[in-house]
Amino acid sequence: MRVLLDESVPRRLGAELVGHEVQTVPQAGWAGLTNGELLRRANGRFDVLITADQNLEFQQNRVGLRISVVVLVALDNRIETLRPLIPSLLQMLPQIGPGKLMHVSL
Repeated sequence: MRVLLDESVPRRLGAELVGHEVQTVPQAGWAGLTNGELLRRANGRFDVLITADQNLEFQQNRVGLRISVVVLVALDNRIETLRPLIPSLLQMLPQIGPGKLMHVSL
């Protein structure tokens, strides 16, 4: 699966997503884009955007987009805080359908 890590997620999380092709927003050359523009550019190039931005789902109209969004729900976005979510995230990724929005939390 082609995974894009949002700027709100530590890039070190990508190394823990074994079996997936992971790129960060800065690596894609999209640092600083608004969420709407980021979703439009990533659509079709990536299967899923992983973010810790819990407001994204309320701020963006995702109608017609094939890219799925996974929101990591935690107290903060430090790698140590997000690491316990990784097993659930890895289990969810192969099952998420195009254009879906899912939450991963403890």
